Formats: sequence, C-alpha cells, structure tokens
Amino acid sequence: MTTPSPRTVVPARHARTVRARAGQSVRVTDTRGGQVGDVFAFVADDPTEYHSAAHTRAHLSRLFPRAGEVFVTNRRRPLLTLVEDTSPGVHDMLIPACDPYRYADLGADPGHRSCAVNLVGEAAAHGIPVTDVPQPINVFMNTPVVDGTGIDWRSAPSRPGDSITFRAELDCVVVVSACPQDLVGINGEGPTPLAVEVLDGSGRRQPASAEADAPSGEEQP
Repeated sequence: MTTPSPRTVVPARHARTVRARAGQSVRVTDTRGGQVGDVFAFVADDPTEYHSAAHTRAHLSRLFPRAGEVFVTNRRRPLLTLVEDTSPGVHDMLIPACDPYRYADLGADPGHRSCAVNLVGEAAAHGIPVTDVPQPINVFMNTPVVDGTGIDWRSAPSRPGDSITFRAELDCVVVVSACPQDLVGINGEGPTPLAVEVLDGSGRRQPASAEADAPSGEEQP
C-alpha cells in the first residue's frame, strides 16, 4: 500500500495546484480558522471547460450546493460534487476573485497579491493558459445577501481544522488560493494558510503529485 503524503500547504496569499482523477476527492482545510479559499477547477484534458458558478447556480436554483449536489462546468457537465463539509457551512459563489483592479480601488499598494493573479500564475506553470478568470468557489467566505439585494462582508466563520471535500466527477486540475484580502474584513485578523489534499475513493490521501510538491513558501500552517 502506498504511504500517504502530507497535505499540501497553501501559503497565505498564495496558491497551489493538485490534480484529481474522476472518483477521487479534493479536500480543502482551513488550518488556523477564519481564512477564505478561492477554488478553481478545470477539466484536465480540455481546460477551456471549467467550473462555472453561474451555470451551477442555474443548474441547482440555489446560491451554493448542498452536500450531494454538483458543481457544473461552463458546458453544464458535473465536474465536482460536494461530499463533506465540517465547517459551519458558510461559503460563497457570488463574489469574483480579487484582482489588481479591486485592490487599486481599495487603495492598496501596487503589487498587492490577488487570487486572480495567483490563478493565472499557477495555471500557466502547469500548462493551462487563463485569459478570463472564472468566478471561484469561495470556500469559508461569509458574504450573505441581506435585505433582498445587499451583500454584507463578514469574517469567515471557519474554525481551525474545518474542511470541505469535493469529489471529482471528471479528471480535473484544481487550483486553491489562500485569499490575500486584508483590506476588507473577510479573513479575520489577516490572511493565513490553507491546506489541500487529494483522497482516493476510500478517503485515504494520495501520494503528492508534481503540482503538490511545488515549494510551499515560508508560511506554514
């Protein structure tokens, strides 16, 4: 039996990439609590097909899937299924990935890291050209709709060790960004690391792929 590898650290403000085969699962863990993760998923053999938040909302007639429900692609095929969520269950699929324009509007210094730039860099490193950043699955993000039309920006309620697990319905490439947002209070007292791991059908961790073995930076969970 293969010895399972450690989880892949996603350093605060950075991103990491894993690959999952159909039937395997991808688990994202908030190692310290209060941290939002932007999750992007691409079909492995054709990355022009990817998870679409808008198509998923239309498919389910709800803002975020429940356990057992699917996330579909821009071609309306099931790509991921939500199989387990140990967090308070607060996530978002309305807010786009933060990007340099967002931080410019907020008055940040040039060069402030963003989930959009993290995605483009990670994807390019693994042979996936991204020209338009898909809307992410914002795990642990607490941005409820209020008064029918407003959006409130609240701190992520996830606790240390909370996780959300997706089963791959197609072979896919998954990029997870530990959101760098530090000017709007969604990440508690500031960005912290996440962890990501690939599990086989029995729930055991899979050996680290080349993507998972990428340097994890200085920040550790």
